[in-house]
Amino acid sequence: MAEQYLTIKELTDTVRGDITPRMVRHYHQIGLLPQVLRSESNYRLYTHVDVQRLRRIVALKQQGFQLSHIQNLLKSNDLATINDTLITQLQQQYRFVMQQLTRLRQTASALEGLLGRDYQCQNVQAEELAQLRRLEVETTDGLQQLEKLWDGLDAATHAHPEKFTESLQQLLPDLSDRSEIEVDLLSKLVLACGDVSLIPFVRLSKDAKPVTGRACAIAASRDALKAGCQIVGDVPAIVAAFDCTRLAHLKCSIVTLIEDPHITSAADAEQAFWSNNLWKERLQQLKPGCILVIGYAPSVLMSICAAIEQGEIQPALVIGMPIGFSHAPAAKRWLIRLSIPYITIEGTLGGGLLAAVALNALVESLIEKPNCHCYLS
Repeated sequence: MAEQYLTIKELTDTVRGDITPRMVRHYHQIGLLPQVLRSESNYRLYTHVDVQRLRRIVALKQQGFQLSHIQNLLKSNDLATINDTLITQLQQQYRFVMQQLTRLRQTASALEGLLGRDYQCQNVQAEELAQLRRLEVETTDGLQQLEKLWDGLDAATHAHPEKFTESLQQLLPDLSDRSEIEVDLLSKLVLACGDVSLIPFVRLSKDAKPVTGRACAIAASRDALKAGCQIVGDVPAIVAAFDCTRLAHLKCSIVTLIEDPHITSAADAEQAFWSNNLWKERLQQLKPGCILVIGYAPSVLMSICAAIEQGEIQPALVIGMPIGFSHAPAAKRWLIRLSIPYITIEGTLGGGLLAAVALNALVESLIEKPNCHCYLS
């Protein structure tokens, strides 16, 4: 069967990903794309192999790889070519990106210091902004003026408690397309870590899709909680942060998978996961319709995903927010692909506190805070 050739325009239309003919020509010039056949009219002709290579380039570029690094990665399919030199280059790029993030974080902190003011601080805010306009920072005295400006802003904070809702109104992105409960959940996650940039990384299943049949995370969790479902945490530190008062009134029982009170970090949880098999028995005994809250060990989330795939457990919701630099992102991607409701935070971000905060926000959406300590009995 004759090879089907594509023009450069047809190639970019097939690959998509904001790739343009001009970019393709540039990739040829730097050797990232090999030279191809040409027609009698001197037009480049591309094959399915070229489509696949360009798709790999686009995918790697979207992940932040520099073109020189992509070129080294694609030189050969032999893993031996990914040598120490390339690893060193990637480490250098990573450090450069982290330096950029640090500078951006400093800029964000300065803006938050000005914008994140509640109404009682706004008069002082206006005065300090006027001073900021007149600021001269070419001398040491100018830098001291800047310190005094922040001192002036800080002075207004001593007279009253912080109004978190008012501050968030100035800083949160547009969430008008989200439900009231989802906005509340996102706001509580931000307040738990002090980082508004967390919001784009929070993922939760929406309405059911024809392919997966997955239910909306918020609706599924509320139904399960109203039915008095089992709440399962991976380690005691997470369970300790649950809203036990409300859960008691909802008649929800609480289970800890790895019952080791000495676990104080994700590393401890990961080690306990691999050294003790008692958690496997507890996992197999979980009731259908439970809510799983994982915030420490990524291997726990991976085992849960495997058990769900094999039909061994049927949770109503998985809150998967373990931390880590290789296993955690992989575990979260696995969770997102499953046909169950989920709430997670993409990448390495997460932790036990955020996982517990997510659960507590859902619980709080159902019941007012009872003025009692009945859960102690």
